[in-house]
Amino acid sequence: MGGVRGPVWISSQSFGESLSLSPQTASRRLKALEGQRLIDRSLRPDGQYVTVTSDGEEALRKEYTDYSRIFGEGGGPYSLTGSVISGLGEGRYYMSLPAYAEQFRRVLGIDPFPGTLNLRLSSASRDVKRKVDGLPWTRIEGFIQDGRTFGDARTLACRIGEIPCAIVVPGRSHYPDDVIELISPVELRAVLRLSDGDLVTVEVSHA
Repeated sequence: MGGVRGPVWISSQSFGESLSLSPQTASRRLKALEGQRLIDRSLRPDGQYVTVTSDGEEALRKEYTDYSRIFGEGGGPYSLTGSVISGLGEGRYYMSLPAYAEQFRRVLGIDPFPGTLNLRLSSASRDVKRKVDGLPWTRIEGFIQDGRTFGDARTLACRIGEIPCAIVVPGRSHYPDDVIELISPVELRAVLRLSDGDLVTVEVSHA
């Protein structure tokens, strides 16, 4: 999505035309969105560029969820199926940080195992993931530790069979959109006896 994945060029006139507003009103609208920290604006020689902030992205997800409920598309349950892949090893490190682990305990009610399970979604599940992205996720706040900044993340409760899990999306993920990371109170690979390439189905339900 332009503006979410990176900055897009926009003029007050073109923005106003799309909303049937005057350029002056459109300019005030952009400044208001910037003041609410929903967008970032940068001025360059060829015009202004707009990027949707993390707060703006959350607002868009909420709007999507609200409209989905109105038109009967929301609520789930949703099934995401993917094949197990080896991760980059970062999940074990980040889940071992007390500041992250404590937030997961508080918002999800689980004590996360220090590691993540990574799934590459099937082509059919990629479409389902777009709907899941529109659900109200819980924000995990970043922090500073030993002079290093650790960024925000967002998380959404789910299940694999009877095992409680959660999808975790770091603010700056190194994975493509068709890969999801899962945390759980247990070591999922060991408990489910999983190897790379095995198929796993994740159930997401939101009332």
